[in-house]
Amino acid sequence: MAYDEALAARIRALVTDEPGLTEKRMFGGLAFLLGGHMAVAASGRGGLMVRVDPARSAELVAGAGVERMVMQGREMDGWLRVSGHPDVDDLPDADLARWVAEGVGFVKTLPPK
Repeated sequence: MAYDEALAARIRALVTDEPGLTEKRMFGGLAFLLGGHMAVAASGRGGLMVRVDPARSAELVAGAGVERMVMQGREMDGWLRVSGHPDVDDLPDADLARWVAEGVGFVKTLPPK
């Protein structure tokens, strides 16, 4: 499954003014990176991938439609999938902005690669 280009455009509109922003095709999706770190992506499996503070993973997955990413059979703290909305493309702008801000805010705390 290819990533949703409309969702990618919505994400892009939220991060376009971030210094050092790059886009990269990753994991079948389109990732938005700051300082070389993925902040958020339009996932190739649908929905969003969001990088967050690992210490906040449990708190953030308490929301409907949010789960830890599973990589090689392991749940990964700090990496979330947001996909439970009936159609993530219809995720309200405020909710999308909140998730994008969550990812951008966390990667800004990391040293550049």
